[in-house]
Amino acid sequence: MKGTLTAKMAQGVNLTPQLLQSIRLLQLTSQQLELELAQTLERNPLLETDEPEAEAQTLEADDAAQLEAAAWDELPEPAFMAGLSGNAGGTLDEDATARIAAGESSDMRVRLLTLLAVSWNAADLAMAAWWLDRCDDRGYLEQPLDALLAEGEQQFDLDALQLVRQRLLHGEWAGMAATDPAECLRAQLRTLADSPARTLAARILADHLDLLAAHDDAALAAATQASLDQVRAAVALVLSLRAHPVEAPATTEDSHILPDVVAWFAGGAWRVALGRYTTPRVRISAHCERALAGNGGENAVLRGLLDEARWLVRGLNMRNDTLLRTAQLLVERQRGFLEQGEEAILPLTLREVADAIGVHESTVSRIVAGKYMQTPRGTIELKRLFAVRLEGADVSGSAVRAMVKRLIEEEPRTAPLADDVIASLLARQGVRIARRTVAKYRDQLAIGPAKARQLSRPSISVAA
Repeated sequence: MKGTLTAKMAQGVNLTPQLLQSIRLLQLTSQQLELELAQTLERNPLLETDEPEAEAQTLEADDAAQLEAAAWDELPEPAFMAGLSGNAGGTLDEDATARIAAGESSDMRVRLLTLLAVSWNAADLAMAAWWLDRCDDRGYLEQPLDALLAEGEQQFDLDALQLVRQRLLHGEWAGMAATDPAECLRAQLRTLADSPARTLAARILADHLDLLAAHDDAALAAATQASLDQVRAAVALVLSLRAHPVEAPATTEDSHILPDVVAWFAGGAWRVALGRYTTPRVRISAHCERALAGNGGENAVLRGLLDEARWLVRGLNMRNDTLLRTAQLLVERQRGFLEQGEEAILPLTLREVADAIGVHESTVSRIVAGKYMQTPRGTIELKRLFAVRLEGADVSGSAVRAMVKRLIEEEPRTAPLADDVIASLLARQGVRIARRTVAKYRDQLAIGPAKARQLSRPSISVAA
């Protein structure tokens, strides 16, 4: 057997401890960030809280907003991450990542990648992240598989990419990156112990999904040549599976929501500022930094703590900068929603926001996860300001769903509107959708069809 050597060039990202910490800070909620900073302040004597001056606290709201805007323009660019290096010993770099608080992220992609990082290598993790970035919040692929493979072939080896999807599909969260619910359920079914019920359930999912959806056990028994009891056991097994692969966080925080960003309308324009109580700031103690500079940095331990403090301060600046720029763009693009309501929300995707502010879309996904904005319409989650474009139209699905809800709420009590009538009314407003699309949005709103709505309303007789 003859051995050969081949050279291959590839691009990759070296996840340094500094970069890992910055990514971690991006995805932390305000409560998690507060806890993280409290632990760091106890551990690192070179850090201190950056409290506002007493006179600054007495500023009027408009003056404070102007100061926030000025500070935002002067914030450093995230490029500071490129030239940082660790200390000679290496132990402080390792501790810097180990000491990051291990709270559960609200982003399902982050939670799963953290779980996979224990046993997966870096190359497979990169492909797993690529697949997860193309999944919706339920864990299903957002585009047809063939289109995604054609896109991924430009970056990865196609066989390796398909293998990673299969590992996700049958891995820690069975059904992840599935193309449809049937594939998701089949993947979950394979994780169960082998039994006659499981074998029959797999046949039903593969060949008789329509009969399963119709709850026709007798037809299933005839089609599979099984007894009615066997069919019912198999159906019960299918119903015990999850409707989607994403698992909820192990712990949930039951607390009041403090807005991370505040948006308000004043002086004929929308203004945005970071929440005062949800964006804590820290700084390096000036006298400690001067003392270290005076002794030439001979104390390796203190020098390592100083490097760690600088990483944290820069990471917080990057987090605040990214959050503010993202929120300002969301307010700018969704001004109609803030002024007029749900029907005016425009189509907006993570990629569009990422391109506009000059970051990767995974960064936008992390920064909006679990973050809230206080607006005149109430405190809303930032993710609510994203909306999928309705196919073949210039409006978002969320806006059309709100229009359907309004038409049903305003319909005559004695003559509920049928789905095709609602579609016709929307067409007059320039929104052309099919009757089945109206039915889909109506189901999402938990509203019954016209006949059911008419039966549910009591008749009213008026005496002469």
